[in-house]
Amino acid sequence: MMEEIMRKAVLLNGPIARTVAFMGHTDSLCIGDAGLPIPDGVERIDLAVTQGLPRFLDVLDAVTGELCVERVSIAQEMVDTQTALHGEVLARIAALEAAQGKPIAVDAVPHEAFKQQTASCKAVIRTGEVTPYANIILHAGVTF
Repeated sequence: MMEEIMRKAVLLNGPIARTVAFMGHTDSLCIGDAGLPIPDGVERIDLAVTQGLPRFLDVLDAVTGELCVERVSIAQEMVDTQTALHGEVLARIAALEAAQGKPIAVDAVPHEAFKQQTASCKAVIRTGEVTPYANIILHAGVTF
């Protein structure tokens, strides 16, 4: 099945693993901070335990260990105001590119446009992250 080839490893969280398994090429999945609004009709996978737990970057690492990614979307405000976080995200994207052997496009859009894009995601994973603009949309690639 096409859904099965999107997965690369084993996630412990059932709802995330199920979502990744059913994703097809170009489908999207959002990982968001604790304050990101989630549109009605989009599945909410709520991991938030308390402020800062789990961290956005830890969840990003877990999901990208499973999902083949060909493009990511972030808010321009992350680039402009959260330079350390933006650098961490870019480092992870570069490592993922190397591991997958394929380039990953990075789109930076205004935060309002980013929030609108979440409406077409298969799910939004809510973390406990409280850093503003700690949000990313992962667009699925294929492993072949």
